[in-house]
Amino acid sequence: MLKQRIITAAILITIVVAVIFLLDTVWFSALFALFVAIGAWEWAGLCKVSKKYQYVYSLITVLILVGLYSASNSGIYNSLILSGVVYWLVAIVLVSSYQKQRNLLPKSPQVLLVVGLLLLIPMWVSLTVLKSFHGNGATLIMLLMLLIWGADTAAYFVGKKWGKRRLASRVSPGKTWEGSIGGVVAGIAIALTYVNVSDGITSHGIALIGLSFLTVSISIIGDLMESMVKREADIKDSGSILPGHGGVMDRIDSLTAAAPVFVFGVVHLGIGI
Repeated sequence: MLKQRIITAAILITIVVAVIFLLDTVWFSALFALFVAIGAWEWAGLCKVSKKYQYVYSLITVLILVGLYSASNSGIYNSLILSGVVYWLVAIVLVSSYQKQRNLLPKSPQVLLVVGLLLLIPMWVSLTVLKSFHGNGATLIMLLMLLIWGADTAAYFVGKKWGKRRLASRVSPGKTWEGSIGGVVAGIAIALTYVNVSDGITSHGIALIGLSFLTVSISIIGDLMESMVKREADIKDSGSILPGHGGVMDRIDSLTAAAPVFVFGVVHLGIGI
């Protein structure tokens, strides 16, 4: 299982890195919209709607993305990124309450479908905005990905080796405080390395390291949020399209939370502009 997981991850990372650095903003946004469409289809499945409505929901999501890209309105983009940040602050309450046996998660499939849009659309907008930065947009996206990948990998191995205290036993029994701390430390180390090797960004070094800490921390909530929805739906993985990893939502759950927070911070700190 671990071997299959590593092989799939290696292939995915190669594809993602190529997409980030080789494609322009239009093709990058279009290709990532495909991932979002698959994620939307899987999310609708977690909401327990029929396959017909899964396809409809996925199509609606893509049409929204096309409309947003066609409009290219910075005001709308900024509002959606902010809505993503606000939603994840609310998600902290949802996850914490669920752990305390107070389930505040909406029971209505229709409401949960709207929640899915609050996960997926701000993430896509955030990455599109970041990609459009002249000079270091692709590099900042790569940093964001490295923060998530590095934290996720460190959390897995640290948790497996030293994990004892459950982070949120009701939500995701496999996650531990030790693993999460290991992931955050790995994220800070990645940010430190980035600041040390980058030119023209050192004036924002401390702020970027702080933002990276916040980004990795909130990415854990993204993971827990999807785990909570899957637990309520009594489903182990959002899909089976990625051998050893489950579905697309299982791979981008952390990114749905991390991207809006990271880009909101980057924009307001003036990094990359």
